[in-house]
Amino acid sequence: MSGYLIKDTTREEREKIIADSIGNISGLCDGCSAGILDMYQPYIDGKRELRDINRDFADRRRTDA
Repeated sequence: MSGYLIKDTTREEREKIIADSIGNISGLCDGCSAGILDMYQPYIDGKRELRDINRDFADRRRTDA
């Protein structure tokens, strides 16, 4: 795998990138955000880049603070 961009990865690689990044993807851990996997689904599906998802998330956190 050469990078994280959609054009450089397969769906399986994107799933692994997210699973490795999040850690416990079963959602059974204490304090896990229930929607975290849903947030990254557009990346896994090849519709949105990680940078765009993370930027939007950071923007929402800044405006909520």
